[in-house]
Amino acid sequence: MRHASRASARRGGAFGAVVGVVGELLITAGVFLGLFVVWQLWWTDVQAERIHTQVLADLDWTEPPLEVPDNELEGPVVAPEYRDDPPIMDTPDYAEVFAQFYVPRWGADYVEPVAEGIDKAEILDRLGIGHYPDTVLPGDLGNFSVAGHRTTYGRPFHGVADLQEGDPIVVRTEDTWYVYRVTEHEIVWPQQVEVVSPVPGLMPGEPVPELTERFITLTACHPMYSAAQRYIVHGEFDYWAPVDEGTPAELIDAGVEIQALADHDAGVR
Repeated sequence: MRHASRASARRGGAFGAVVGVVGELLITAGVFLGLFVVWQLWWTDVQAERIHTQVLADLDWTEPPLEVPDNELEGPVVAPEYRDDPPIMDTPDYAEVFAQFYVPRWGADYVEPVAEGIDKAEILDRLGIGHYPDTVLPGDLGNFSVAGHRTTYGRPFHGVADLQEGDPIVVRTEDTWYVYRVTEHEIVWPQQVEVVSPVPGLMPGEPVPELTERFITLTACHPMYSAAQRYIVHGEFDYWAPVDEGTPAELIDAGVEIQALADHDAGVR
């Protein structure tokens, strides 16, 4: 009986030691998992915000003009609305930041860089919003299509589902403002690439008709914290304006003032 008790005690001690080791490993794994979640959901945003701010500052573009009406405080000049064919910039190099992206519904301080390409590591995780290279540039006939993260890495499209029909989306290149209006939302599977066709919804392989309209398409992962599907927002072109003639009324009305833009370019967010 004593031998059996001793053997049982040894087995119990060995089992307890194994359980203890496994428990410590699980605790360690939990700590690392928690740190990874903090890094993924918070620290990547911090890093991306710093990079985006610096990228915008490095553009060093001329600000729209200010005026002093009747000797009162100076304020932004409202840009005239042109509805003829807008100027189209030359095709940018891969990874080149060529535009600024404004969405008044997302706040007066919202402005993000747009770079050529949609590579996750090089463009979306680092530079902000990416332009689908096979789609047209801002203001051109066809579908100007862009992608952005909804969570992590600065999450430039975090509020994509909050957009409403008629909301303005403003794209600025160095010399030109392009104002689009939201028309519809949809949720699709990743393989449904027709959302970025020259005419949204045109299936791959179908002949492209003569283009007569100018579209914008925003794509982001869906649901939140997942890449199972894509959240899509479509819009149509409204008007354009030269930057040296003022700022679109949509930005002024939303409180996106000239000084706020200058502060952002100087690194204040």
